[in-house]
Amino acid sequence: MNISILGIPMDLGAGRRGVDMGPSALRNARLAAHLRELGHSVTDLGDVAVPIPETLDKHQASGLVFLEQIQQASRVTAQRVAALPPDVFPLTMGGDHSISMGTVTGNALRGSPDGVRTGVIWVDAHTDYNTPETSPSGNIHGMPVAHLTGQGDPVLSSLGGAWRLRPEDIVMIGIRSVDRMERELLREAGIQAYTMKDVDQLGMSRIHAETMERLSGVERLHVSFDADALDPSVAPGVGTPVAGGLTYREGHLLMELLSESGRVTSMDIVEVNPILDTHNQTAEVMVGMAASLLGQRIL
Repeated sequence: MNISILGIPMDLGAGRRGVDMGPSALRNARLAAHLRELGHSVTDLGDVAVPIPETLDKHQASGLVFLEQIQQASRVTAQRVAALPPDVFPLTMGGDHSISMGTVTGNALRGSPDGVRTGVIWVDAHTDYNTPETSPSGNIHGMPVAHLTGQGDPVLSSLGGAWRLRPEDIVMIGIRSVDRMERELLREAGIQAYTMKDVDQLGMSRIHAETMERLSGVERLHVSFDADALDPSVAPGVGTPVAGGLTYREGHLLMELLSESGRVTSMDIVEVNPILDTHNQTAEVMVGMAASLLGQRIL
């Protein structure tokens, strides 16, 4: 497989600094080398240029923190991903989870200016389905899914032109932290969200099977993996840790099952924060998750 790695060192959508170093931490954890050892051809495309928060005016007329800069970086990300050849697997690295507005859009637009039907498996402790009206913080990393479905600020929700991510084409796994008004929006949209209670009760194998059935009609399938989906004991280097997350083996099992499906066409790794990490543990764990998705096996 031909894999293209692209870093988006976005540190504008979150409330804590440090995730802009996530792409470097993942590279330092030998991401490309691990994938080459699996037999893949890997090209590192470098990073999308993202401004440093301290050089910017945080308070903007829209009320959203760093809206203009996030929109610009997301637009460039979408363009760079959309320009990749059809036989390439884009592996995009954040940065905070607001990068997915660009990565998901770019993958949907690859080879098709109007976009193709794309499914998203959102592996995260949070649903990130707030809008500017419901967000308690105004931080955009808590809003990317809503903007991808056409809600929220039109500057961000129109990145794909007329293309929108359909709510029925989203499956969330590992959820355990949802704001009150965000919960209401999710129910109205009909998005399938598997909480940690569901993981405990159903098991990852059943969740995977139900996910594949629900997303059977999509043409492309994108996995967006937030490191805070994993329990903080496994991935301590995240800005918004929530206790009681996916275990090391649950994360790998999901990636292994998705790999066996042969349907995943792109992936995000986001929210790795080396400042909060221990000896680059979180980056190394996330490199392992990517390797499992891309063919690594125990035997």
